[in-house]
Order: sequence, then C-alpha cells, then structure tokens
Amino acid sequence: MVFSDLFFLFVFLPAFLVCYLLATWADRKWASEEVTRNNQAKNLVLVCFSLIFYAWGEPVYVFLMLFCVLVNFLVGLGIAGSERHRKLVLVIGLILNIAIIGTFKYLGFLADCLNDIGLEVARPNIALPIGISFYTFQSISYLIDVYRRESPVQRRFVDLLLYISMFPQLIAGPIVRYGTVAEELHHRHVSAADFADGIYRFLIGLGKKVIIANQLSEISDQFLVGGLNSLTMAGAWIGVVAFTLQIYFDFSGYSDMAIGLGRCMGFHFNENFRHPYICNSITDFWRRWHISLGSFFRDYVYIPLGGNRQHQAVNILVVWFLTGMWHGASWNFIIWGVYFGLIVMIEKYTLLKVHDRIPAFLLHIYSMLLVIVGWGIFYFDHFDQMIVFFHAFFGDVAALYDFVDESALLDNFWLWVVALLFCLPIRSTVSDLTDRWLGDSGLKTFLVYSTRIVLSVGILILSTALLVGATNNAFIYTRF
Repeated sequence: MVFSDLFFLFVFLPAFLVCYLLATWADRKWASEEVTRNNQAKNLVLVCFSLIFYAWGEPVYVFLMLFCVLVNFLVGLGIAGSERHRKLVLVIGLILNIAIIGTFKYLGFLADCLNDIGLEVARPNIALPIGISFYTFQSISYLIDVYRRESPVQRRFVDLLLYISMFPQLIAGPIVRYGTVAEELHHRHVSAADFADGIYRFLIGLGKKVIIANQLSEISDQFLVGGLNSLTMAGAWIGVVAFTLQIYFDFSGYSDMAIGLGRCMGFHFNENFRHPYICNSITDFWRRWHISLGSFFRDYVYIPLGGNRQHQAVNILVVWFLTGMWHGASWNFIIWGVYFGLIVMIEKYTLLKVHDRIPAFLLHIYSMLLVIVGWGIFYFDHFDQMIVFFHAFFGDVAALYDFVDESALLDNFWLWVVALLFCLPIRSTVSDLTDRWLGDSGLKTFLVYSTRIVLSVGILILSTALLVGATNNAFIYTRF
C-alpha cells in the first residue's frame, strides 16, 4: 500500500482517522477519571493500523520487522541496565541490525560479486523487504542515542514498536530519530490548526507525486527505457532532466505526506528537503537533499570517525561509500556515492575557499550539471545501459535531435514549467510577501485559508482523476 493509492486515500486513511478520533476521546475520558493513560488508546490504534499498512503488501515481512523491534527493545534494555557492559551490548545490537539488513539487502549482491571473480556461489532468492533501510537505521539511531544517554530507554515493547512501525514514515522516511518523537509518544496534543496544516501538507505531497512526478516518469521512461537504443543527445538530456525532476517531486512528495500525517497525529517530524535544486555547490545540495539521511551519517559515522579533526578526506569517502551502499545493492549506487564523495571532498579544499568570489549563477550551473550527471549514474543499474546513455549524453551519437525530442518538450510544456517553478521556494516567498503587505490582518488570514482550501480541493480532485486506471504508482524510495 502506498499513500498515492485510491484505497489508501478513500478507505484506509478515513478508517484510521475515525478510529484515531475515537481513541482520542477514550484517552480523554480515562484521563478525566484520573487514570493516567498517556495516549495508550491512540498509540494502540496507530500500531494496529501501521502493522496492517505494512502487512498489506508484504504479510510475511511484518514478522521480520517485529523481530527487529524485539531485538532492539532487548538490546536497549541491556544498554540501560548494565554500566559495565554497555559498549559490548551496543556493539552486539549494531552487529545484529547490520546482519539483518545485510542478509536481506546485500547477500544476493555479494553472491554476484563472488561469481563475477570466478567463485561459483548459489545466489539466494531473497526478496527485499519494503522500508528495511529506513527502519533499520531508525533502530540503530535508537540504540546509539540510548547508549549516549541522549534519549531515554523505552521500557514498553509496544511503544518502541510504535516508533519503528509508524506508518507515515515507515517505508520511505524521513529517518525519524528517536529523540525527535520520544516525548510525543506519550504527550502530544493536536489542535484544529495542527490538523488543518497536516492535511494541507499531505495534499501538497500528493500533488507533487501524482500530478508532477508520475507524469515526469512517463517522459524519463520514454527515453531512458523504451528509447535507450535510439537515443539522441537531446533525448538523453530530456530523459535525465525529467528523472532529475521526477525523483525530487516523488521523494519530497512522500516526505511532505509523511510530515503532514505525523502533524495530524501530533508528531513533528523534521524537514527532509529544503529546495535542493537551488543549490550553489554539491556540498550545499547535500545539505538540502534527504536531510535525515545526511544527518544520520554525520552524527553516527562521520563525527565518530574524526569528522573535520582528523583524516577528513578519508571520513568523507567512507560516508559517501556507505551512502551509495544504503541506496541499493548494485555497483551503480556505489559509484554514485563515491562520485559525490569525491566532489564534496574536492570542494572542501578548493571551491568552498573561494565560493564568495564566484558569481552565483555560475555556481548554480556547475552544481546542477554535476547533479544531473549523478542522477544518470543513479538511474542505470546495468553498465551496458549506462554506457549507451552517457555516449548519447555527451554527444557521441549519430543524431543530436529528432522529432520525438521536440514532442516531449512541446507536448508537455506546462508540465516542465510547473515542475521547474515548484523547485523554487515559492511558498516561503509568497508567505514573506503576504506578511509584508498584509501583516497580521484579517484579510491575510482569509486569503491564506481560502487559497489553501481551493488548492487542497483542486489537488485532491485532479490527483484522484489521474489515479483512476493508473498502473505504475510506487514511490521510488520504497525500494531502498
């Protein structure tokens, strides 16, 4: 089940909200009778619906997730309960988590590598559980934060299960750190304004996914899948730029929907994107893209390795090698990670030292060219296809331009315009302008809420129309 699915939008989500509201009433009733319930009814509803949500597509792997939660629950208790062996228990917990993700995500890749060098090894037929990279990293962050005494240990299994399995962020993030929501697991309040903001944010994400990303996917597939063998130079650029925009609206759309749903329930997840395509360096790009993953590697890998204090270049490359590995068990992801790692490392010693002396538009062009090349590496998990693409991308083909390229641009003119415009910080710009012109007047409130209502209704209607009969609607990052 995915958020941009008619069943989720019109059956699962309404059923959940009704049950959640009833649970809210029950928690208040018990509280009024001087019984401390700590959101237990709401949490129970959220856990049940989260397990149903995950089991809907993969009923077997819900038991794997439950096993992972149980392991981390026991390890967390062991860390908190033993002063003498805290580090040993943490190491055991980290090894178990890495072993689980390694078995299900990388064992097949390892077998392929061994076969490629002449060692005949049977390739295990293991399906990749959805969201395993996200909930494994959340488990690791929980154990490390408990070890560092930055977060309290969770002494109720069901509460740790709630944190790990919470369906808004379960299958494609953002990676929610335990400290971010630890207090809100038991003490949270949702006002009417919170709920309205959450629904609006959810619908903005839905529009990004269905109205923009899904349409761009048809263009990228047209050139990078169906038309790869007859690709022109213009076609290669059109295809990879379409994918560049598609992956942003797809992934940031999911993050918006997760943040919005969390807000409706009283959780405040951190932002995962800050307009990455307005970047002025690759370093700046990665401060804006998938922020939760970047902060995870910074706090749990880069800084413990020494950060900027010692072996900085090596630390950067290690982090980016792991970043590539996290994205998938394929050589193109490793190359993609090392590619950006080398650029970030070089920028540390060159570009960032003279950054203020270079015109902003040149920095932006430089950054986006490297980002687009990176997405070309990211897209193809077969080297022969990647080679064909980059030959065309750099002009090593018979034709530079054809009628198909022109049609892709002109027939989708408004889609390109909307996608490019919404890469810009339009919401913050409009908000600043309304604050400047209208202040805190009643007219501003009326205009803001009226615009939100019109946009929300329009997005829901148009998205529903586009989803009727849609066949390919999965989020890109659910496979990681």
